[in-house]
Amino acid sequence: MLFSSLEFIFIFFPISLIIYSVVPSRARVSVLLAISLVFYAWSGIGELPIMIAVILLNYAGGVAIEKLLPRKRRAARWVAALTVVANVATLLFFKYSALGAELLRLVPVFSDLPQFNIPLPIGISFYTFQALSYVVDVYRRECEAEISPVRFATYISLYPQLIAGPIVRYTDVSRTLRGNLKVGDMADGIERFVFGLSKKMLIANPAGEIWSQISSTADPDRTALAAWLGIVCFSFQIYFDFSGYSDMAIGLGKIYGFDFPENFNYPYVCTSVSDFWRRWHITLSSFFKSYVYIPLGGNRRGYARTYLNLLAVWSLTGLWHGASINFLLWGIYYFVWLSFEKSKLGKLVMRRLPKLIYRILTLFAVLGGWLIFACDRPGQISGYLGSMLTNPASSAVASYDFLRLIPFLILAAITSTPLPMRLFEKLRRRLPCAAAVVTFSLFLLSVAYLVNSSYNPFLYFRF
Repeated sequence: MLFSSLEFIFIFFPISLIIYSVVPSRARVSVLLAISLVFYAWSGIGELPIMIAVILLNYAGGVAIEKLLPRKRRAARWVAALTVVANVATLLFFKYSALGAELLRLVPVFSDLPQFNIPLPIGISFYTFQALSYVVDVYRRECEAEISPVRFATYISLYPQLIAGPIVRYTDVSRTLRGNLKVGDMADGIERFVFGLSKKMLIANPAGEIWSQISSTADPDRTALAAWLGIVCFSFQIYFDFSGYSDMAIGLGKIYGFDFPENFNYPYVCTSVSDFWRRWHITLSSFFKSYVYIPLGGNRRGYARTYLNLLAVWSLTGLWHGASINFLLWGIYYFVWLSFEKSKLGKLVMRRLPKLIYRILTLFAVLGGWLIFACDRPGQISGYLGSMLTNPASSAVASYDFLRLIPFLILAAITSTPLPMRLFEKLRRRLPCAAAVVTFSLFLLSVAYLVNSSYNPFLYFRF
């Protein structure tokens, strides 16, 4: 069930919030757990046992580690390692077993291996990472093990951020879970949810429709202008789709009394590729930095080891998104860019070039990254790139009303900067009633689009 769906907005959320509000505060953890499990089962009840198994494994692992740490540190290390391996193995099995079987079939001995396709449980990339971070943090003594199985299960299954993040560490929510849960800031939460919904419905979905139309056009029939328009629209789609969903999750968290970490900070106003990744999917970058890059040695063991660590992190970042060669290429692509910016030559170029020029260069680099991300096969990447560079005109071009799209593109570009929110904050301080009218109008427009449109995908749903 998507947050941007009529059944969630008008059925599931209102009913669950009413139940959550009327029960005694001491019972709200259990009620929130039940709500979260129902939400997850709504999307596929067959996947629920997998998440419950992950919960039980990591709950037992955390309790065992804390009990062993004072006197049997080596045993605690083994428990932590085995629990982490079990989490990773779970993710590998469901996400990459089909790719592994395909690679095995290339070996003559396994050429008759039958085809199989294991469905990917929804949200498994997110909740296994949360479970893994919890176990490691308990071992590092950065948080106490959760004794209550109900509270721990609620942390893993918490429905506002279960499907698509942000990735929440246990330290982010432990105080709230261990206190008496209460209904949080309703006004701020609803406002944040509406802003996320409007990003998704009013910008991401229209941009996605344009991208779908252009990307499905045959390479020879796609003009350079159409190809550039398509990849720009995909860039808007993936940003407003994912950041909108993160906003909805953060808003729902506020309503239930949680403060989730921010996941996006206007990445398209970045000054460099490094700055882009400080602003994009912040919780995923933080996870890989805390649990992969730094444990591998970070930048403390010389240049060669630093670049090797970066290669490991960015290869894993790419593969986290899926078992496909384009995601691995996407990760390596950013490894190359970030390595360049860390090098002496890169620092010299960044210092000598005018800041505006390097910002424009960075945006082109990001567009190149999204081209790799969006195209499933290397041949598709080269074909689309060829359209961008070598097709000034064609005799069989699909018709695109470019002039009609200019206002939409300007709106998307402005909305991807901090300017609209700064203006809204001023409006809210000076004319709170007018700000409420703007929020309600965005909600009505989003619902109207949702009712009238059949196009409502969510790109990160598959991750």
